[in-house]
Amino acid sequence: MGKKEKYSVAIVGATGAVGEKMRSILEERGFPVGEVRYMASGRSKGKMLPWKDSGIVVEDLSEASFKGVDIALFSAGGSRSKEHAPRAASEGAVVIDNSSAFRMDKDVPLVVPEVNPDDAAKHKGIIANPNCSTIQMVVALKPIYDEAGIKRIVVSTYQSVSGAGLKAVEELMQQTRDFLDDKEVKCSIFPYQIAFECIPQIPQSGAFLPNGYTEEEMKMLNETRKIMGDSSIKVTMTTVRVPVVGGHSEAVNVETARKITPDRARELLKVFPGVTVLDDPEKQIYPLANIAWGKDDVFVGRIRQDESVECGLNMWVVSDNLRKGAALNAIQIAELLLQRNLL
Repeated sequence: MGKKEKYSVAIVGATGAVGEKMRSILEERGFPVGEVRYMASGRSKGKMLPWKDSGIVVEDLSEASFKGVDIALFSAGGSRSKEHAPRAASEGAVVIDNSSAFRMDKDVPLVVPEVNPDDAAKHKGIIANPNCSTIQMVVALKPIYDEAGIKRIVVSTYQSVSGAGLKAVEELMQQTRDFLDDKEVKCSIFPYQIAFECIPQIPQSGAFLPNGYTEEEMKMLNETRKIMGDSSIKVTMTTVRVPVVGGHSEAVNVETARKITPDRARELLKVFPGVTVLDDPEKQIYPLANIAWGKDDVFVGRIRQDESVECGLNMWVVSDNLRKGAALNAIQIAELLLQRNLL
């Protein structure tokens, strides 16, 4: 397909938290949208959602045709993606899917535009958007990988409740009110009270795998290797849900193949696209979820030498999980497709 002035874009899962961000980010970034279509489950059929100064009626995904759609941004869950993304691709759309349905498919590129943009050219109609925690970590580690190589990553995440959806945010708020008012705290989304608590299980409804890890943890291992194009990188991880509304934080320890100083790491990160370095601990300057929330960049700070190994660094990495961790990255992939004429 040759370059066009305007493109037809479908947002699948338009009523959800990520779908809402996709709608606003397309407008914020001036994406060349000629036609926008909103799709969701049958429950939302007929609902009116805003687009610029007008409204768009939500279509039932199971009934909708993708003929004439150039780009389909999917954020409707893995089962719906497996059912409808191949259909969308067969009808001529390039699908950018935010679920885990296709991430480890060998024929589907898994793309973070700052890290592995060339992989987008390998698509066969579907491109996978990585997990939110993986995205922010690989953005922060890519310049270090290019400079010094990476042998091993140890990461602990502190993930906000917005990553579990709008109802999870509502549950945190209600639990907080009930706890402070000395009322019974009820749980429906999470297995335990999330207000004033940390839960080392993501996803909250998923069973632990035979190796003792969660699905979220294994995603970080497998996706990091695929995005970096390096199966030799060792990754061990613990993912934790914390009572923060928005913004995921990560304590990242990286052992490099060659020595790199904290100062050199800061130099590299300061000029790397999509990264903001906030690193002056003496003045209490370091990334916080509240700082990253609503922003596009990955924020990095607390960069320091690992005193336990010869070639190691520690850092603190924070990002808005609904923007860079989901909606923004998907739209950046769409922009990449336009820039490189890959539709």
